[in-house]
Amino acid sequence: MSERESPALVRGLGMTAAASLNIANMIGTGVFLKARVMTCNTGSAWEVLAAWVVAGMLVLAGTLAYGELATRLPQAGGEYVFLREAYGRRVAFLYGWTYLLISRGGSLAAQSVGAAIFLNIVTGGRLDGEAWLGLTKLNLAAGAAIALTAGLNFASVRVTGGVATALTVVKVAVVALVGLGTFLLARGDWMNYALSGEGGTCAGVSADARGGLSGFGAAMIGALWAYQGWANFIPMAGEVREPGRNIPRALLLSVGVVGSLYLMANASYFFALTPVAVASVSLSSSVATEALRGYLGPAAAAWMAMAMLVSSMGALHSGMAAVSRVPYAMARDGLFFSMFGEVAVKARVPVRAVALTAAWSLLLSLTGSYDKLTDYVIFALWLFYGLTASALFVLRRREGAAGQEWSWGYPWVPVAFVTVTGLLLANTLWTAPVQALAGLGLIAAGLPFYEWWRRKLSYTEETP
Repeated sequence: MSERESPALVRGLGMTAAASLNIANMIGTGVFLKARVMTCNTGSAWEVLAAWVVAGMLVLAGTLAYGELATRLPQAGGEYVFLREAYGRRVAFLYGWTYLLISRGGSLAAQSVGAAIFLNIVTGGRLDGEAWLGLTKLNLAAGAAIALTAGLNFASVRVTGGVATALTVVKVAVVALVGLGTFLLARGDWMNYALSGEGGTCAGVSADARGGLSGFGAAMIGALWAYQGWANFIPMAGEVREPGRNIPRALLLSVGVVGSLYLMANASYFFALTPVAVASVSLSSSVATEALRGYLGPAAAAWMAMAMLVSSMGALHSGMAAVSRVPYAMARDGLFFSMFGEVAVKARVPVRAVALTAAWSLLLSLTGSYDKLTDYVIFALWLFYGLTASALFVLRRREGAAGQEWSWGYPWVPVAFVTVTGLLLANTLWTAPVQALAGLGLIAAGLPFYEWWRRKLSYTEETP
């Protein structure tokens, strides 16, 4: 498709809006839900906090590599474009296939399921039970959340950025209030940090993912799920004003803000609760809820559910905006249906790609639980995060050091990022082989589709 056949995207996102898209997507439910599993993984409050710090440093290293890549190639599609330029169309296609089919599609589905669960708590269980055709009311609520956020993303990118900024203010305030409120109002004890969590019930946590290096690695995977979204707006790089200046600054600002909030919130949990109490939190509750219950009483559950509902909806909204740009970029390259490479005349956004993203996420939301979806998502995402960061070495060798001011510590910082990412993936293969191998199988399943699209593209180019 030529540029003349469809209106172009517009650069309507400033630095604040771009950072807000990242922050809104990062602050989802992980900061409220993952402390239980991470405590079971490590058995220590200090090790849980260390996992948050190390995961944050890993993400920061990734942002430095991504900052340079996006400065070099500020185009719609983000990682898809980076991989295409470094490794060719086949690898880029597999990334796009995985991004929509598994990783980010699954992430959006998980967020919609989470939103439905929290809405059910807020409404006093009114979404319990079946609705029709075998679907539950929770299924319908998750679908409604996806439809609502898709509708918001049909508007112009300036509107999307404005909504993300407003939701980000609310979400930052929520996490800050949880942390500060717990420190100031809970009857806590600093001695909790010296206690062990090994006696916790740890429902659903595998014995292979408890204790030692494998346990710490599993805890980092939990933290990285909560950080997920750190590069959320990168697929929208073609819509950021002054990309060489705004993209790297937005990445660094968003990771710094979210990392600080996460560390404070998790530190407050262990001030209010012992590690055993954290590790024994029911699957139907959250550590944040139990920490707030100490000074809010019965109102804690409803208050926390409302906070997590807002958080899930914000992450769903900003995530859908970014995800839709990847099938758009693939379609513009001739590696996907051409209709998804079209831009709406008035809004100047790829509304058909948004609709496709929403439809696929809706289908995924009907197929699995929150934890199952996140397990598949995080492995596939970090596999391509590492591969994308390695693309920087290829482009540097080929094109020189343009944009190097946004890759401090080169080559050691990207080397560390790629190495630690590889170790985490290997640890996931060891502690959760079924999920990891399923993710690899689904990635490989994209190869015959790539060959079909490649032949279709070759035929089109050869046809007079």
